[in-house]
Amino acid sequence: MASEKSKILIIGGTGYIGKFVVWASARSGHPTFALVRDLVPTDPEKAKLVQGFKDSGVTLVKGDLNDHESLVNAIKGVDVVISTVGGAQIADQIKIIKAIKEAGNVKRFLPSEFGSDVDRVHTVEPAKSIFGLKASIRRSIEAEGIPFTIVSSNYFAGYFLPTLGQPAPPTDKVIILGDGNVKGVFVDENDVGTYTIKAVEDPRTLNKVLYLKPPANILTYNEVVSLYEKKSGKKFERIYVPEEQVLKQIQESPFPINIVLSINHSVFVKGDQTNFEIEPSFGVEASELYPDVKYATVEEILSRYI
Repeated sequence: MASEKSKILIIGGTGYIGKFVVWASARSGHPTFALVRDLVPTDPEKAKLVQGFKDSGVTLVKGDLNDHESLVNAIKGVDVVISTVGGAQIADQIKIIKAIKEAGNVKRFLPSEFGSDVDRVHTVEPAKSIFGLKASIRRSIEAEGIPFTIVSSNYFAGYFLPTLGQPAPPTDKVIILGDGNVKGVFVDENDVGTYTIKAVEDPRTLNKVLYLKPPANILTYNEVVSLYEKKSGKKFERIYVPEEQVLKQIQESPFPINIVLSINHSVFVKGDQTNFEIEPSFGVEASELYPDVKYATVEEILSRYI
């Protein structure tokens, strides 16, 4: 007899990456629960999203990170907890950890990571502090002995590719940090959801970092621009910004531009998504573990926008 699929609770499911994780969980046949502050949100977009969850068979659970009892009760009803909370709530995940410890039944916790591996980056402020908070949450999970999987999904393709990392879709020029020859990793948000849910019951991902590095999507900034040019038929002037100037811009830019610049400095100047080997002692790679997943390539994703 086939074993029952794990019950999954997603905290932060109405956020940017959270909705993709919720949909992937529902699609995969896992009993899926989404923690929401309001069962009937007043915001029209959020209300539409929540209704979509319900239509997909997702159970809405009323709760809040600041309501310990509601958190514990929600967690007691599931096997796996996935946090996809946004940057402002990264530190608040300590409350999820406490609730998981009290509930005592969780087989796997996936904290809100979904970016570069924060234990292997060379970041400057303000990204350094944000990544430091994520790292401190990892240390708390380890200290409490909670079974975990970290999802390092690298760059959200839907965030970067439509504009090539510019404030708006380019028309005649593209500003590139560094020399444009450092490789980044671009992953479609739907695939982030799919790979995340694949990992929740997999013994190979237990207490490991799951890196999302689809081979066709490991590209330099220059290569991505060339693909965009090929698709659009346009030719852009490429303006390269040396590291010294990038660091100066980070210091002089207002929030949140300084955060975006400091993350891009880490990815495209320091090469923090591709400058290390994945060792079996700490990590595994998703496209190797799950070759059945037909991930969206950068070229395919660009076709949606051009």
